[in-house]
Amino acid sequence: MPPSSSSSTSSPISITSQLVVHPSDPAAANHPPLRLSASDLPMLSCHYIQKGVLLPLPPPSLIPSLPSLFRRALSSVLSLFPPLASRLSSSRHILLPSAGGVPLVFASAPAISSLSLLDPVSVPSTLINDLFLLDRVVSYHGRTLPLLAVKVTVIADGIFVGLSADHAVVDGTSFWHFFNSFATVARTDAANIKILPDFSRDGSPFDTAAVLSFPAGGPAVSFSQDQPIRERIFHFSREAILKLKELTNKDKPWCGNWTTENNSEIMGKQSNDKINVKTSAVVEISSFQSLCALMWQSVTRARKLSSEKTTTFRMAVNCRHRVEPRMDPYYFGNAIQSTATVAKVGELLSNSLEWSAGLLHDNVVKHGNDRVRQRVAEWEADPRVFPLGNFDGASMTMGSSPRFPMYNNDFGWGKPVAVRSGAANKFDGKMSAFPGREGDGSVDLEVVLCCDAMDRIEADSEFMQYCS
Repeated sequence: MPPSSSSSTSSPISITSQLVVHPSDPAAANHPPLRLSASDLPMLSCHYIQKGVLLPLPPPSLIPSLPSLFRRALSSVLSLFPPLASRLSSSRHILLPSAGGVPLVFASAPAISSLSLLDPVSVPSTLINDLFLLDRVVSYHGRTLPLLAVKVTVIADGIFVGLSADHAVVDGTSFWHFFNSFATVARTDAANIKILPDFSRDGSPFDTAAVLSFPAGGPAVSFSQDQPIRERIFHFSREAILKLKELTNKDKPWCGNWTTENNSEIMGKQSNDKINVKTSAVVEISSFQSLCALMWQSVTRARKLSSEKTTTFRMAVNCRHRVEPRMDPYYFGNAIQSTATVAKVGELLSNSLEWSAGLLHDNVVKHGNDRVRQRVAEWEADPRVFPLGNFDGASMTMGSSPRFPMYNNDFGWGKPVAVRSGAANKFDGKMSAFPGREGDGSVDLEVVLCCDAMDRIEADSEFMQYCS
């Protein structure tokens, strides 16, 4: 059994039962081994992904049957995602079918209410961390620990379902595909999973023969876990997001040379971007890029940095649709790369929001097939883990996505009330974007900053005018 985050005797959460779940289909044990890719391997030094949903309380008559419901659903969905019930090999880091299984822990916390978990200003990090297993475990240790662990906690007025998954095995797209499938199976059955994960490796631009070497004991995370930080959820309404987008696009010379696409894409994304009809390039700065520009300028201002210092804004980009030929939208594994946009502090703060958003936009647009493949080739020439962190005090990293279907996790009695994450991969300057529960284009940003910078950004009227 993996270490439980509820190890403290003073924790208000008590474990009521725990078991290990295996795929219900015996054929899952014969699933072909999966090679870790050039996008998977760098994540071996990152913590497991920890994301969970707070659900409303089901009818009282259903509560006694929750353990059997979750056990059945997890066993069934693992038959569709058998690599998550396996382990990493100790040599070439290949996903090997095994009898390891997935821990499923049930807990009770009658003294905890939804309100105590959902304070957006002073996020109760210690309490929320106790809702997850494999707390701050490095993904490399998926060789001996489970690649996935599930904790279901019944609180006074709701149920929290927390998933921890090895980041060298899944990225956000794969993680939420599994989470959505898990909920669908719980609500109905496995026959209703219409879109299955794609486990192919041959032909992927990320497929690699490279092998990473590690010191005894494996890699450590590349950032300090002891720095005092504060965490807050900032909510941006649809109206605020549209206002930001209008600001960043107000002086764009469209020249009539654009059309509008409206195609349904992966994870419920609806595209409504202005496209250059000659080059097929997106010429409109997106809502999310506009929001990222606001965060880049506002956090940099709050940090009180020298005008000559270089500041960096990193964003994770999904490469599935950026390569030629395109990868399957539901390719299982990591298919992400990081784009780094840089500017001098003085230049960033003296220019408009449109200017900084334009830098971010141009960098993302240029991240096409050639750049993706170039980055893979550069990594293969010098294999290394991903340097996650804020090494110079002037960097920011945006993770997750408001386009992930986090609220499509109805286990049978209603959609989630909120989404929260554990302590994994959090450092000064780390931000994670969640969709607003309203589903109307609003965004919740989970922002982690050093205490002084958080105090200053909260007192910044130029920034706070967009928050609600």
